[in-house]
Amino acid sequence: MTYQSPISPGYSWYEDTAGPRPEYPSLDGDRTCEVVIVGGGFTGLSAAAHLAKTGANVVLLEAYRFGDGASGRNGGQFGTGQRAGAEELEAEYGFTRAKALFDLAEEAKAHLLEFASVNKIDIDFRPGHMNVAHKKRELPEFLEHAEAMTTRFNYPHMKYMDAAETAERLGSTQYYGGVRDTGTGHIHPLKLVIGTARVAAEAGAQLFENSRVTGVRTNGGKVVVSTARGTVTAQKCLLAIDAYSGDLEKSTASHIMPIGSFIGATVPLGDDSPVLPGGESVSDSRFVVRYFRRVKTGELLFGGREIYGVKDPKDIHIHIRRQITELYPDLKDIEITHGWGGYVGITMPRKPFVREVMPNVISAGGYSGHGVMLSNFVGKLYAETVAGNRDRLKLFEELKIPAFPGGTRFRSPLLFLALNWFALRDRI
Repeated sequence: MTYQSPISPGYSWYEDTAGPRPEYPSLDGDRTCEVVIVGGGFTGLSAAAHLAKTGANVVLLEAYRFGDGASGRNGGQFGTGQRAGAEELEAEYGFTRAKALFDLAEEAKAHLLEFASVNKIDIDFRPGHMNVAHKKRELPEFLEHAEAMTTRFNYPHMKYMDAAETAERLGSTQYYGGVRDTGTGHIHPLKLVIGTARVAAEAGAQLFENSRVTGVRTNGGKVVVSTARGTVTAQKCLLAIDAYSGDLEKSTASHIMPIGSFIGATVPLGDDSPVLPGGESVSDSRFVVRYFRRVKTGELLFGGREIYGVKDPKDIHIHIRRQITELYPDLKDIEITHGWGGYVGITMPRKPFVREVMPNVISAGGYSGHGVMLSNFVGKLYAETVAGNRDRLKLFEELKIPAFPGGTRFRSPLLFLALNWFALRDRI
């Protein structure tokens, strides 16, 4: 039977197609190390792999299994740049800093592909991505963005598409135009999780699953991390818990909000299908983004139903089918073999939250939909920080990330109201 994540709803197509998924032991007893990492998603596993390769003594603790959250269950799309657009960052921080953040994201993209290649992780990479406009009045922004990427940010891979080209490349007439980006792509995220864990373990990192952390505190210059069956005492700690922080660390919880995003997978469409003939992934301009792609074996993976908070949807298949049919009426009766979800971490300005939340404890998350690319690279940057070079991680640490309003009691209801207002605007 397909494995069911205890923290994410539905049965994932990734689980059925990732190949063997090794299990790791639970922590049993006390340990000491140089760095303790809490969270076994992209950020934590990447940090563990890069630290272990430098010879650091690393312990990683995951409450469930690696990739049970968003890292093993997301849409698989890279994106380009930060989640916040380059022009938006330039307006807030100036061109020099915006360009530095853009270049860092481009390095993140190249690094992920190189890491997978060097370590022989087959991540099913397919090139190309399209971002499309669901309102005609948005087209001038798309054109300006493509021109800015080429002329100001030295990125020649993004081209504007008119309605006719968009319809041909999507196999749907429901969008007015967009941009096509040949310098990015999409992957099988759970294969990357499994492969990164293997790399970390082979390099000497001590990896533990089913080891839920119940407390993090500092004591005499050390960091003490507690679980039900043992403690880990370390010089430094990385909290890589993102949307799953709960009440473990208050600052992380106040700055990162979980959003549930849900995906359906169809049976293979066949080589003669007009749907996405070029194999690119797609995201649209809705606030409640629809994102979809065809994988190498022909299945259509379609995501788009979001909920705010952590209650599971009643029936993922029904809602995903409705959205697929809006774009592709001929697929109204296609079999949907899998429906699943996961909770991603967002911040108020949709920029990553990276902060030292207590002495020698850094928290990282809130990638807001750009986690496939950025989270893995933040793990590498954290390893650089432990080795003595914090300059590049500081580009993220210095971003202005306000806490969500309402405090612990009211922030979820307030966000629910605000984001559903934006979702309503998608239909106007």
